[in-house]
Amino acid sequence: MQISSRLTIAIHILACIETFKGEHKVTSDFLAGSVNVNSVVIRRLLSRLKAAGIVDVTRGTGGAEIIRPLDKITMLDIYHAVDCVESGELFHFHENPNQKCPVGRNIHTVLDDKLDRVQQAMENEMKRITMADLIAETKSLIHNQT
Repeated sequence: MQISSRLTIAIHILACIETFKGEHKVTSDFLAGSVNVNSVVIRRLLSRLKAAGIVDVTRGTGGAEIIRPLDKITMLDIYHAVDCVESGELFHFHENPNQKCPVGRNIHTVLDDKLDRVQQAMENEMKRITMADLIAETKSLIHNQT
């Protein structure tokens, strides 16, 4: 099982917006070229990021801009904005374990709390990583490659 690629694409979008602001109009087509996906995918994610108050998008050729300070945008904010998992749950439990089987009857009791703790640990770590951290590392890598 994997978290949807929407998270990494959204981070890529934000990194491009910040990196290329003032240098290029950062449109969905421009972003699609960097991410190497269809611009429709970019527009959907920009719409979700806008609804979360992370970006503003000017229709047409106006482009996108980040409207929240980078150090106030966490990976968890982005994760929630682009809805990477269904119903907020990272782990999807199989629907109907056999209640006549002793394992099937007890598997939820065994795993539910542990899966919740794993998800909480992941989310706590995501709260610690900001777009400012990710942008600084991205710019450092770009600088070292030139």
